[in-house]
Amino acid sequence: MKLASILAAGMLLLLSASGAVAQTDCKKLVPPSPWGPNDQTGATNRVTPAVTKAAAAEIQEGKVVPMSYPLVDGVPLFGTRFTKTILTATSLAPGASFGENELTYMEDTWLSQSHVGTHLDGLGHIGRKDCYFNQIAMGKYITQNNMTKLGLEHLKSFATRGVLIDAVKVLQQSGKFKGNSACKKPGLKMYNVTLREGDIVIIHTGWGDLFEQFPAQNATYNSGEPGIGKDAAKWLADQKVVAVGSDTWAVEVIPGEDPKEAFIVHNLLITDAGIHIIENVRTDLMAAEASRTNRATFFFNMTVPRAVGMTGNFVGIDGIR
Repeated sequence: MKLASILAAGMLLLLSASGAVAQTDCKKLVPPSPWGPNDQTGATNRVTPAVTKAAAAEIQEGKVVPMSYPLVDGVPLFGTRFTKTILTATSLAPGASFGENELTYMEDTWLSQSHVGTHLDGLGHIGRKDCYFNQIAMGKYITQNNMTKLGLEHLKSFATRGVLIDAVKVLQQSGKFKGNSACKKPGLKMYNVTLREGDIVIIHTGWGDLFEQFPAQNATYNSGEPGIGKDAAKWLADQKVVAVGSDTWAVEVIPGEDPKEAFIVHNLLITDAGIHIIENVRTDLMAAEASRTNRATFFFNMTVPRAVGMTGNFVGIDGIR
């Protein structure tokens, strides 16, 4: 009888919780998508054939600049995230090969959350309460294994123009740097760049130097970071960009501008505008290229596995000049 009472109380609690979730009015918390009530794609809708064709003009030398870090155990990770690589090589054991040609093989198991290393934050990663991009009440669309809305399978192309903003140079020239729109504009003016719809903005802060010193500097890297604030996020959204990336673990300034708000830039870009965030981008090589050529634009090429129902994934990025 006591067990039955506990189970009944538990069921009542679950029903109450689900009822509370269902009552959230997402129309009051999140703006609608400009691409309509059924949109699950967000800002990659802006990468049209015309946008990609125009971006291809950035390929002048054919030089490929790596902009993602290799996946490896031991890099800085947020919170309780983990990675573990396991190699299976059983056929290398004596007598375990296959056929007269003695074929052997190896394969890997990669145990990890999807938001590690250089990675993309998808539209299902961040919300307000249970309200996510395009006013979707996400509590209705999750299972034990994945989401049934806003998964990465809805992404379109990231083949567009990349624009580097060198915050390090802004700091060197002005003696100060704040993550607001007023500081983004000198970063663009430095290389005579005007943002256009469909661009991807990559911010070089120099913080990535700590990432490359893993694991010795992991604690320092994770302790905080330079980045953009609310004003800059709103300004970038107004420019109708596709994504914002940086050589930091959150893109936004940490600690934030308002201690009562948690990762508010993520809300402004992802939840409200459908604009992706790309974290732990390798920016130093492209910053050096921009300084060498006095040109901060490039063709942005990013490989993203269209993983069904996932909130994000590690990515491979090349900037092509």
